[in-house]
Amino acid sequence: MKTKFHFRLALLALGFTVGCQDDDGNYEFFPEPTSFTAVTVAQNLTKPIGLSVGTQGQLWVSESGTGQNDAHISVVTATGQVYPALTGFASVLANGTAEGISHVLYDKGTLYVLEGGTGKLYSVDVASFQPGDTPRTAQSLASEDIGSFVRAQRLTNPVNTNLYNLTIGPDGDLYIVDSGANAIIKRNSRTKALSVFARIPNVTATQEAVPTGIVYDGRRFLVSTLSGGPFVTGTANIFQVDLSGNVSVYKSGFTTLTDIALSINLNPIVTEYGQFAFSPPPPGFVPRSGRIANAAGTTLLSTLDRPTDIERAGVRTYYVLSNGEGTIQKLTY
Repeated sequence: MKTKFHFRLALLALGFTVGCQDDDGNYEFFPEPTSFTAVTVAQNLTKPIGLSVGTQGQLWVSESGTGQNDAHISVVTATGQVYPALTGFASVLANGTAEGISHVLYDKGTLYVLEGGTGKLYSVDVASFQPGDTPRTAQSLASEDIGSFVRAQRLTNPVNTNLYNLTIGPDGDLYIVDSGANAIIKRNSRTKALSVFARIPNVTATQEAVPTGIVYDGRRFLVSTLSGGPFVTGTANIFQVDLSGNVSVYKSGFTTLTDIALSINLNPIVTEYGQFAFSPPPPGFVPRSGRIANAAGTTLLSTLDRPTDIERAGVRTYYVLSNGEGTIQKLTY
């Protein structure tokens, strides 16, 4: 087992695709996706934002609601049935849409929920939850105040914070993307102590980075960025952050990146929200102009309606969440 593991790492270091041995001892190599086939597995979600893969084929989804403090977390079964699990999160109308709740992360029976509008992190034990159980309310859950810490650092002028996405890094520590403060906040897994791990620089002289997604590949973090208004085509970057918090550009030339995942070979795959247009009025994102791309900028799936999350669930299986049409699609190649 150790030899196979070391061999896999050696292949990754050399930039090769990787694989594993099957039951007959044959070694199968896994190519990178060049395009995806998509099948809708859930629909009629209410302005969904974040997605995380749980056990038994279940998906955990954050839904922004209608702006009446009705954001909630749903669990989607392997057969596509949607059940409420956690309800009553913040949801307010701002800029013509419901805002408040952000992304979720499932890890070993714990569901982490970010409520960016209030600056809260919820850590919920969902190991025993079964679809159809009575939902728990946000008011009954313990939370941690991350937003006050971020505001106290005065990382932007004016001071801003919006906890948006998160991942698990070395030693089980949480790394939280704050799209308002343009920073990554580290939360120690043992002490829950907070620190500013990295600050993401502007993508142009006048455009903030607005980080949106984060993954850890075992050596570094990769961070996707939306880039602030006016959402100029080609100004969104993928940044890389080493374990000391040093930031540099990994790949550039993207547009309105909203999330990032890793392929089986640890190569980034990203979602673009869509193209922004000033005309005809009112200004806004062009319907179904979102896409999924690899690090080279090659389109893997197009005509998506404002995708906000992509997750890998197997060697050749991914899920993509579309905020615009309220769907989850299963992707294969």
